[in-house]
Amino acid sequence: MISQKVAQQSLRRLASPSALTSSMAKFASPAAIATGRYMQMRPTSSTTTTTDPTKILAEQRLNRPVAPHLTIYRPQITWYASALHRITGSLASGSLYLFATAYLVAPVVGWHLESASIAAAFGALPVLAKVLIKAALAMPVTFHSFNGVRHLIWDFGKALTNKQVITTGWTVVGLSSAAALALALL
Repeated sequence: MISQKVAQQSLRRLASPSALTSSMAKFASPAAIATGRYMQMRPTSSTTTTTDPTKILAEQRLNRPVAPHLTIYRPQITWYASALHRITGSLASGSLYLFATAYLVAPVVGWHLESASIAAAFGALPVLAKVLIKAALAMPVTFHSFNGVRHLIWDFGKALTNKQVITTGWTVVGLSSAAALALALL
């Protein structure tokens, strides 16, 4: 029933051009859309700009508020611990992947990365060099491990106040330094 009314009204509009249809010319009739004789028109802007659009954008940027930069804040242990956690994780895993790849490629290339040759080369080093190398290898692993435990504690919703976060941050630094030194002196 409704579809018949719509069809009749459309046919009446097409059959008799009246003042009503000319005033409603901005609306498309179904027949005009179907035949492709309808073009949608939009009015143009009444204001014209004579300035360059890139200059407008630059002027708008000058009026935007500026976010505080890192230089106005006092550095905190949480910043350093977060950055060092990512760096030590990359160093520990990267060195493991590098050595594992070299160990697998060594027979093809002719390198001697067997345990006996590595132990002999390391044993020939002076004591201070041995301690420094072991400390350099142990520090990223111990820091990343202790800081990972700290993050697990945070995941349980514990030690999240500012004072506790600072305390656990310095605790991680102390424990990882002591553990790295202990491993280096073994």
